[in-house]
Amino acid sequence: MANAIVSQSGGPTGVINASLVGVIEQVVKHPDIDKLYGAVHAVSGIIKEDFVDLTNVSSETLEAVAASPSAALGSSRDKPDTAYCEKILEVFKKRNIEYFFYIGGNDSANTCKIINDMADEVDLDLKAFHIPKTVDNDLRTTDHCPGYGTAAKFVACALMGDDLDNRALPGIKLDIIMGRDAGWLTAATTLGQQRDDDGPHLVYLPERPIKIEDMIAQIKEVHSRLGRCVVAVSEGIRDTDNVVWAKKIKEDAEVDSHGNIQLSGSGALADFLADKVREGTGVARVRADTFGYLQRSFAGLQSETDVDEARRCGRQAVIYSQDNDSGSVAMKRTGQGKNYAVELFLTDLANVAEFTKELSDNFINEAGNGITQAFKDYALPLAGNLPKTDFFSQNPKV
Repeated sequence: MANAIVSQSGGPTGVINASLVGVIEQVVKHPDIDKLYGAVHAVSGIIKEDFVDLTNVSSETLEAVAASPSAALGSSRDKPDTAYCEKILEVFKKRNIEYFFYIGGNDSANTCKIINDMADEVDLDLKAFHIPKTVDNDLRTTDHCPGYGTAAKFVACALMGDDLDNRALPGIKLDIIMGRDAGWLTAATTLGQQRDDDGPHLVYLPERPIKIEDMIAQIKEVHSRLGRCVVAVSEGIRDTDNVVWAKKIKEDAEVDSHGNIQLSGSGALADFLADKVREGTGVARVRADTFGYLQRSFAGLQSETDVDEARRCGRQAVIYSQDNDSGSVAMKRTGQGKNYAVELFLTDLANVAEFTKELSDNFINEAGNGITQAFKDYALPLAGNLPKTDFFSQNPKV
């Protein structure tokens, strides 16, 4: 009998643990797997042989873990090179590992592919499967990604409250939302809109570069018309020269092992925009928040759709491993609206690795500063039920 390893990589989400639990509960049904190791802190835990035994975990613990945000095994931003992957394969040989389940985004899919290819080169019997995860919703091939629906629900609810706050104390409010290369999560801030004048009134995405002067002019117009303005801005917003604003603001910005500028760990962009907007509009009350890491690991706010699909993806990866050598689990939408449904399918690792998927053109308005109904139709089933809100200031005066 062979053994298996499962690990979680990259930024945590509100449902990545549901995928982990899906793997665990399906492995015990797999006829060819004896022991399941959980690698602590992803690939770094593998080469250190820092493992926990996940073979016999109680159902009570599994349910608690599935409902918990963040990564129950810990995560890592390591980008394995050839030497690193050779160490991983040595551990696989030592521990008789023939199954590798890796939960993560496009970089994780690429790591999974590299390890699988190297195993083939040395004739190591290994089945490597990627399980999708990202709040950014930017993986190719799949209709959407586990983790996105829950993060979308968080930002939608947050903007609903922020909009009511802005009604109570009018001014300009700027919210910086996660999204390095794609605006999927920033777009989700519009999902809770219930009235024609609900915010966010303007939405700025990486897919639509803009000059700061043009942004300020648009904000000023909305504020003049409504007496207030709520703005959602992607952390990956770009100038018209396609350079990320965050990089222009801070030339010595920190980068991770994948070469990505650290965007969510600082309020620099929010502070910069608030100052520029205050100066450019003449509005005294300008406030800004950076939502940061709260978007991906907020307890008690899972989307029911998201957590169910994440768990299914974990289970399905193990099922696919019985008859396939490698691949990534993906989702295809088979129903819309109240009839929303998905089916899972297996795709090659190469179809997911490295590259990202931008927000579709038909999801962005013509002006490039808002979101269409087509996007809401796409995303609302993923976020699930959202609260209803109201206020008294719209009532007749007495």
